[in-house]
Amino acid sequence: MNIRKSPYPYYQSSNPLLQDHANDLDIFMGKPFWCGNVTPKSAKHKDNIASDNIRADICCCFNHIIGLPVKNGKEYPLFDYELEVIKAIETNSNIWIKKSRGIGITELILRYLAYKIVSSNESEYKTIMIISGTMLKHANNVKERLQALFEKRFPFIKLESKFTELWIKNTNIICMPSRNVKDIRGFVDVSYIFCDESDYFDRSVNSELLHALTAYEEKSHCVTIMASTPNAPGGLFETIEKDPNSKYHKIILDYSVGLGKIYDPLEIKKKMREPEFPREYQGQYLGRVGNVFSTSQIETCIELGEQYNTTKIPVSLYTLKSVGIDPGFSSSGTGIVVLEHVKDNHKHVIRVVDSILIDKGDPNKIVDLCWQIYSKNNYMNTHFFIDGSNAAMTNLLKIKFGESLHWQQVKEWGHNSNIKIRPISFNSEHKNMLSNLHAVVTKGLLAIPEKYNQLITSLRTAYANELSLDKQQTSYDDLLDALRLSLKGYNIR
Repeated sequence: MNIRKSPYPYYQSSNPLLQDHANDLDIFMGKPFWCGNVTPKSAKHKDNIASDNIRADICCCFNHIIGLPVKNGKEYPLFDYELEVIKAIETNSNIWIKKSRGIGITELILRYLAYKIVSSNESEYKTIMIISGTMLKHANNVKERLQALFEKRFPFIKLESKFTELWIKNTNIICMPSRNVKDIRGFVDVSYIFCDESDYFDRSVNSELLHALTAYEEKSHCVTIMASTPNAPGGLFETIEKDPNSKYHKIILDYSVGLGKIYDPLEIKKKMREPEFPREYQGQYLGRVGNVFSTSQIETCIELGEQYNTTKIPVSLYTLKSVGIDPGFSSSGTGIVVLEHVKDNHKHVIRVVDSILIDKGDPNKIVDLCWQIYSKNNYMNTHFFIDGSNAAMTNLLKIKFGESLHWQQVKEWGHNSNIKIRPISFNSEHKNMLSNLHAVVTKGLLAIPEKYNQLITSLRTAYANELSLDKQQTSYDDLLDALRLSLKGYNIR
């Protein structure tokens, strides 16, 4: 048996309508998920004294029977945006939800899955899968949240459970971390798969996850629900969002949707001062805040960028331009950053005059782009610093600029202005280059116009361990590497 009878024969529910169902879940059969009664009469009876009012209200729908959602000790009804999510789940096979932190979507979906089990026999002898977090304890926490839904009003019902599995009636709920995503294959009659905070899964599992989800959609008509606060650019969620041919029904719930409902406007004003606010509440793909640069340092870069914008101070024919090129391989993009040294009223500034990110571009087209940068009338005094580990790209550039292909034998480039293409040993110099970039930013010498938002994001998310950049946590790391390379053109004291 999946439900154990109460050992307390004299247990009496405070609500007479629940007394007959203290040991089973039949009370939910045929009930709707939500009755639409935002302020039920029973809310006036804090002690749940038996009365006709309670009889009428508490058994009107699943959510009033089980108890309304609670956040920070306060009960909340179901809001309009939540009902739109439920409508989307009931009318689509694949649902994608980009959500603001704390807007209540995880709780809502767990409630809906529980409702589908207890309100009919539709999910009987079927499996529901929930993929959450990267560790077993995260999956177990989700299982405990689902189990806890029944503990307040049905304390004597004992649901069969083990660490990451739960049985409600005859439905098996399996919770697992994303690192075990390969284990979701091989099950029969899977009715729902809920991927919680799925934009934070390791990117290495995304391909396996998507293939498995497609397989279940085809063989058991499974409904897939993905919900997450956005993470870094180029991840699972941004890829789906930008795909015009995506099979997913897309829902975006930023903080404004829940303002004055689940969110206190005064609390949101406080949150707006936090650097994570654009990602956590506004739905921007910014990645996690890094540990290399402070928010104030980055804001200084942006302020200088607007002060020394090329529309205000045109690019000069006589200044030194330094171009950093981080050529991409098969799995990464190519970053190109163009810098110019500007002196204004005895203040020296290195400003970004171009920032380009090319997703797996054709090497020959990248070479042509570099030649175009060089050929501009006011860019002739230009040097290129490239990651020398990509010998093929370096050779293509050397050929284009008519330079010797014996560059690997050169130890020092010196001040020879005739050498335009200068390969850098990234593996041996990457720590010094990050230290150099940090010094330039700390001294207030780097100006980045606001329009180069990808480069700014790379600074915001830059995370390093002992001056080694963690590229898994750093967004647009190709641009950050290009910026580091471009600073090789200047002697910063």
